[in-house]
Amino acid sequence: MTPPDTLRPIFTETFPQTMDAGALYISIAYRTCSHLCCCGCGQEVVTPLSPAQWSLTYDGENVSLTPSIGNWSLPCQSHYWIRDGRVRWSSRYTPADIHQNQDRDRRLLAAHDRGEQRHRRMARLRRHLRFWHS
Repeated sequence: MTPPDTLRPIFTETFPQTMDAGALYISIAYRTCSHLCCCGCGQEVVTPLSPAQWSLTYDGENVSLTPSIGNWSLPCQSHYWIRDGRVRWSSRYTPADIHQNQDRDRRLLAAHDRGEQRHRRMARLRRHLRFWHS
């Protein structure tokens, strides 16, 4: 498979069984994007959209994903950015860099999850207090 240098956005609710190289599938309903790895290895890459993981920007024609895509669990361990629909290759990470990056990502996700739990508890408390003020 020839590695794509651009990805075209395809908005869909669910992802197809067989993905096209050069397509970035975007499911707003499931807050997830998916594409075939841009190195050409053919592996499926899934990027959950959330404040603690990836964010998507769509300008009406092209998309960008932030932060970079680091496929550390794939044999290729490719690392790239998707900016304005173009694939921008990033530096190769050492095993130590990958481990450090994965640890940071786990900490950020855990902190985000704790914040959401705190937010839910506060919302329940506000509802409870409103009940007593009625």
